[in-house]
Amino acid sequence: MSKITILTATYNRGEFLNRLYISILKNSNYGMDIEWIIIDDGSTDSTENIVRKRILENKIDIKYIFQENSGKMEAINKGVEIATGDFIIDCDSDDYFTEDAFKIIKKYKNKLIENPNLYALCFLKKKISGEISGNKFKKDFMISTMFELYFKGGITGEKILLFNGEIRKKYKHILEENEKFITEARMYHQIDEKYKIMCINEIIEIGNYIEDGYTKNMLRVYSENPKGYYKYFKEILQKDNKGVKLRKKLYIWKNLIKLNFLIKNKN
Repeated sequence: MSKITILTATYNRGEFLNRLYISILKNSNYGMDIEWIIIDDGSTDSTENIVRKRILENKIDIKYIFQENSGKMEAINKGVEIATGDFIIDCDSDDYFTEDAFKIIKKYKNKLIENPNLYALCFLKKKISGEISGNKFKKDFMISTMFELYFKGGITGEKILLFNGEIRKKYKHILEENEKFITEARMYHQIDEKYKIMCINEIIEIGNYIEDGYTKNMLRVYSENPKGYYKYFKEILQKDNKGVKLRKKLYIWKNLIKLNFLIKNKN
């Protein structure tokens, strides 16, 4: 039986975890072994009590890790280290799975297993309102990289990656100095150098950006983590930018200028 590890980094989002837990239970009958690793990034709410209660129910394998507040990326790095699944998937505490998510994963997982050049299957996500986050892929089973999708292929919105567990464990999110956050894309672009992804137009996760989330507050995120983001955009310029649309190039340079100012201002 194939095993899937779900990674959830959380901070003071205890009230959301029950919804995610229920969605995992609904997916537990599709013939996949489930491991849910929850990394608590220093929560001060009822998160631990909520998780301990679910562990005692003993319906799925739940591992709970508490760390002093170090940020989401360090939390995910710790989760990956102890993950034992053949596949690894991230699911934020305020998101949850569709009722047939693991049925879809089971249907396509062999495409990931059988192709050593693939590091992930890339699925769709939808908002609670029902609309897809961003746009769909041009066709199913398209082979690409995350960089090519977003900077050359016109893909927008959040997508969900089901990783080959063995490959995923070779990589981690790299943080600069005392910073706590960096976009997941920086790591994706690193894996892109050796492997590719396969795109599938199936929805497996649901969720909205909440008001205090990173996406809603990018200027604050940039201000608190300018060095990592500056390096991320510089690394993009070092890639093959042939085919990158002008608006994307302007987006890169605009952010480099902004981040250079923030670094100097912070110093």
